[in-house]
Amino acid sequence: MSANLNKVAFVPSTGPTIASPETRRPRKIAPHRISSADTFFISNYMTSQTQSEQHRSAQSLDNVAAEIVTSLIFPESEHAAPIPEFDSLVDMIQRLKAIVYPGFRSNESSCENVLAELRSQLGEAHQIISRQIAIAIARHFEACEDMAHTDCNQAGSGALNKPNDIIAHSQQIATEYISRMPQIRASLLTDVKAAYMGDPACKNFDEVILCYPGLNATTIYRLAHELYLLNVPFLPRMMTEWVHGETGVDIHPGARIGDHFFIDHGTGVVIGETCIIGEHVKIYQGVTLGALSFPQDESGHLVRDSKRHPTIEDNVVIYANATVLGGTTVVGQDSVIGSNVWLTASVAPSTTVIMEKPKLRMRNQVVHNEFEPPHDFQI
Repeated sequence: MSANLNKVAFVPSTGPTIASPETRRPRKIAPHRISSADTFFISNYMTSQTQSEQHRSAQSLDNVAAEIVTSLIFPESEHAAPIPEFDSLVDMIQRLKAIVYPGFRSNESSCENVLAELRSQLGEAHQIISRQIAIAIARHFEACEDMAHTDCNQAGSGALNKPNDIIAHSQQIATEYISRMPQIRASLLTDVKAAYMGDPACKNFDEVILCYPGLNATTIYRLAHELYLLNVPFLPRMMTEWVHGETGVDIHPGARIGDHFFIDHGTGVVIGETCIIGEHVKIYQGVTLGALSFPQDESGHLVRDSKRHPTIEDNVVIYANATVLGGTTVVGQDSVIGSNVWLTASVAPSTTVIMEKPKLRMRNQVVHNEFEPPHDFQI
């Protein structure tokens, strides 16, 4: 990890720039207001420190800072690549959502006004995306060097060649990415329809877009997946981890998910990187589509490009808290996986897999007189 992250990584002649500390406006820090709680503790419990106590406190803080700094790897170059900016990433996500769902992030209703707003959003989004891609690529290769990798162009689907001109390359990727927005929107509209058709509590399409965490997670996944296919480092994972925190749905951007996908309720869903999901698939809360084990090479290192997660074919329903594991596990089309099922083997098409019905014990807590014990019965 590089220590000085605020220095200029590169200064392009055209396109987005990365501001140096000298060009940034100083941040104004609001003065601390003493609350009634502060007054209470200061007057009742706090005593002024002696000079020796203050010295020991300062020395302790210095020791902590020194210990952290000694664990850092400082770049040999004067200019360290900055890390992708989280605030800018969230801004980018919100702009992209406004593009794929025009009219849901503004009050514009006429065709002309929506078109003008959309053009503005596309231009601003392109500028933000190209800048963040440039930062991510520069940081990726510097991070590889910090980890003592002599060559970051490792074999595999995720290989990334360092471009000669990072700025020009990032603008090219951003242009290609923006051109895919209609395709992403078309897939998302099938997801909206799937949610409406799959949930009798839903009244209309607008309710799905405005209220359903499953669609929110799927939206960010589809936006991140296209960046993943373009071999952009960091940003796709950051996008899906942001929506993971918002919804409780954890979808790796590398997963391949077909149209008409619906996550009902959503919380606790996990979908791994190499998972393949067909069309018209519906899953409920708590479902895990994960890895059974992590294969290792002869040196004991993890094999990173293997198929580790299951394949779910078309028209499959997976109910709450089911777990499906393994890269060779295939759930055939038109199958149903019941709640709490633990599945590590393939399932033929049109198969229903359920747990055996458990026995329930119920106790009647109503006692009619002091001599009558509670009644137990089984189902």
